[in-house]
Amino acid sequence: MSKTEERIKALEVALNNESRERDFYLKHAERTSNSFGKLMFQSIAKDEDEHYKRIQELHKKLQEEGKWPETIPLKVKGTDMKSILKKVVESIDTSATADTDDMEAVKIAIDFETKGEAFYSNLRDSVENPVEKEFYSVLANMEREHRLSLEDTLDYFKDPEGWYRMKEKHTLDGG
Repeated sequence: MSKTEERIKALEVALNNESRERDFYLKHAERTSNSFGKLMFQSIAKDEDEHYKRIQELHKKLQEEGKWPETIPLKVKGTDMKSILKKVVESIDTSATADTDDMEAVKIAIDFETKGEAFYSNLRDSVENPVEKEFYSVLANMEREHRLSLEDTLDYFKDPEGWYRMKEKHTLDGG
């Protein structure tokens, strides 16, 4: 198999993963009644859709040109987790509970993102083209950011009040 064919196959695996993950997040955004979970799942689904579109563009160009394109926009939009966390802290409902399905979905999603980060990191480490290397690095970093956000979500689901105290960064100054 040629390097181009290997790259095409890798992008097809990535397209399948991104599509499957996006659908998973949309399904759970619809299912959950927890507002934080809903926002988290919707935001990550949007990110995964963005990844899918960029990878799809690369796949098409690679098939047409037989080499990694230099002109395609290789940056993907960053996740919007900071604004979601800010919204949650501003309008926190510490009585909102997550059900076991929410927690299980987040655990599954953490596994998705961990595997995605490893997949893109391995692709990054296996190529020499600096543009290609940078693209896979951006995707690996996005998957890492998603994983960390999901771990934060799981903490919130387990203990909303404790999570809120941590995010508010209350301190005891004795004064």
